[in-house]
Amino acid sequence: MPCRVLVVEDSVLVTDALTILLESAGHEVRVAATVAEALAAGRAAPVDVLLLDLSLPDGDGLEVLHGLRACGAEPPVTVALTGRDEPATVARCEAAGCRAVRLKPVPTRELMASVEAWGREAAAARPPGSEAAL
Repeated sequence: MPCRVLVVEDSVLVTDALTILLESAGHEVRVAATVAEALAAGRAAPVDVLLLDLSLPDGDGLEVLHGLRACGAEPPVTVALTGRDEPATVARCEAAGCRAVRLKPVPTRELMASVEAWGREAAAARPPGSEAAL
């Protein structure tokens, strides 16, 4: 089931690759490279799945999740993408409300299967008529 994905990542190579993969599967993809851009994008239109890098040029990626939650725009599923394989990082992400923490580089098949499952879950929770935005 197609879903709305916001990829928050400051590497253009990563965002380009994820955009191609996700759009080829029928998902609507938006990209943000900073906390500020991500907050603006998340407030502007609903997101089903937030793929969130923790290290952004203007702050901690978890600020995005906290900011969207504060304005009532928290996505149903947020997944932290990190290069840090430390228990403290995982615990911090889980405490912030992340559904999962994936170590970069995330295997493509694993990521796509997860996004498909999360998209189905988010679609089932959408209010009637909101799927027209896809």
